Amino acid sequence: MNTVLTIAGSDCSGGAGIQADIKTILAHGAYAMSVVTALTAQNTLGVSGILETDATFIKAQLDAVFSDIPPQAVKIGMLCTESAVSVVRDALRKYNAKNIVIDPVLCSSSGTRLMDSKAFQRAKEELYPLATLLTPNIPEIGVLSGIPVKDAGSMVRAAQIISQQFGCAVLCKGGHLEGAADDLLHGHGLCCWFRGKHIDNPNTHGTGCTLSSAIACNLADGMELPKAVGNAKKYLTCLLKDIMDLGHGNGPLNHGAQLAWTE
Repeated sequence: MNTVLTIAGSDCSGGAGIQADIKTILAHGAYAMSVVTALTAQNTLGVSGILETDATFIKAQLDAVFSDIPPQAVKIGMLCTESAVSVVRDALRKYNAKNIVIDPVLCSSSGTRLMDSKAFQRAKEELYPLATLLTPNIPEIGVLSGIPVKDAGSMVRAAQIISQQFGCAVLCKGGHLEGAADDLLHGHGLCCWFRGKHIDNPNTHGTGCTLSSAIACNLADGMELPKAVGNAKKYLTCLLKDIMDLGHGNGPLNHGAQLAWTE
């Protein structure tokens, strides 16, 4: 069985973060492990509280996982502080981690800042260059590249800047563009679009977490990066088409939409 580690924050409402990652990993038939970097009080209406995990305990969790059940892929999400970034960086280097997919979570979908400025600077300098793939959304692409992204042309220019800056591949997600669902994979000689039709579903909580975790699962399974991304996008599209409707705000996905229970 493939082993996949998620390093991220907890979402008590189950739609994003660690919970979405574990559901996604399970749906891909892999064994999920988790390092919790923060507890959040949140639901479909937004984030109401954050309790950061002490960096020494993040390190203890990382050592416990890597020393016993080495992951074949690592997905990284919410890292609040500079010290959290540093201990994750150290562990990835110490244990020679492979297939590292980083979702550069800067803010929640409701606008709550999830990473302080010092942590972001340290991540750009020392963590993102370790990635196999970065998966920023449109607002994050703008922050990472320094240019506004309004169309396909500006997305290509931004992707070039990001992949050159960090020396890794980048998947620029176009879901925030008006009427679009096209993503661009760029870096290491790759430049390919993954086209998709916009799905009229108001419930998109945790889509970024889900996509990055699915890609990590596919890399752990030995897929080349383009196929890993393409299959992950198909999985996410399936979940969006399910149009599960829970909560009073931006609802979660049904991560088991492809699964059928049989006796």
